[in-house]
Amino acid sequence: MDALGLARMALAGHSMGGHNAMGFAAWHPERVSAAVIIDSRPALPPERLDRMRARGRRPPWLHPSVEHAVQSFRLLPPDTTADPALLAHLAREGLAARDGGFKYRFDPACYASRQPVDNWPLLPRITAPTLVVRGEHSPVLPRDMAERMLGALPRASLVEIPGAYHHLVLDAPDAFNRALDDFLTRAL
Repeated sequence: MDALGLARMALAGHSMGGHNAMGFAAWHPERVSAAVIIDSRPALPPERLDRMRARGRRPPWLHPSVEHAVQSFRLLPPDTTADPALLAHLAREGLAARDGGFKYRFDPACYASRQPVDNWPLLPRITAPTLVVRGEHSPVLPRDMAERMLGALPRASLVEIPGAYHHLVLDAPDAFNRALDDFLTRAL
């Protein structure tokens, strides 16, 4: 922010990015004019953290061709209503030619060193207007947990995107963008 000359910003984060957004908004409330937490739970259960770390210790897959990589591409969690053409585009754009094949640019090793996250105690410190967004069918942020977050956040509202799963930005981009635009118009 300093390098860009920004004193304050509207901050949004999805999933793991939501953990970062919660932490930043809590520790630097004077820098955040609005916060959007997108399908992100405040704390990671130990079993989920263990699965993430195990995934991070596996070597990245080497795909023999772009088409092989596209055909085997899966979101995590895998449930989605996103357009298959959009998923194929994301898969293609995420590839790099390496080691005689194709690997995704995302480095799964970032999961290997993932530390426990518990942002519940930080939520009351987030003073900016905050929007919590969840997909109606999300396995990551259950509705009761999202409602609990509202009780801990001083200035929060909740939007549930109908028919969407965890990757709600892909599942229902128009509905998500409307919710984001409506919130930011009111908050800023």
